[in-house]
Amino acid sequence: MEKNIIFAFRGEPLCFVHVLLNALDLHEHGRGGEIVIEGEAVKLVGEMSRPDHFLHALYRRAREKELIVAVCKACSAKMEATEAVKAEGLPLVEHISGHPSMAHYMAEGYRVITF
Repeated sequence: MEKNIIFAFRGEPLCFVHVLLNALDLHEHGRGGEIVIEGEAVKLVGEMSRPDHFLHALYRRAREKELIVAVCKACSAKMEATEAVKAEGLPLVEHISGHPSMAHYMAEGYRVITF
C-alpha cells in the first residue's frame, strides 16, 4: 500500500481546506492521507472543532477516519493551542526538539507532502 503523509504548516483556513480534502481523497483511494499539523496550522484545531466553523464537517470526517496522527507539541505551546489540541484528544508529538520528525515517518515508509 502506498503511504502518503501531509505535513500542514500554514494557518490559513482556505489553505487548510486543501489539506483536509487531499487527505480524505488519498485515504479513499488507498494511498494513506495521514496529517501532521505543524506551525501556525495548530491554531486551527480549536477553530475547526467548533460546529459553526466552515471546516468543521471536513475536520470531523478526517477525525473519524483517524487521519490526524500528530500535532506539533512545540508549535502548540508557542501558538497557545495546547489546550485545544488536548481537548480534541489529538496526539502532541515531539520527535525532534519538540517537533514531529519527517524522517520518522519516512522510516515508516511514508512519502512526505508539505502544505
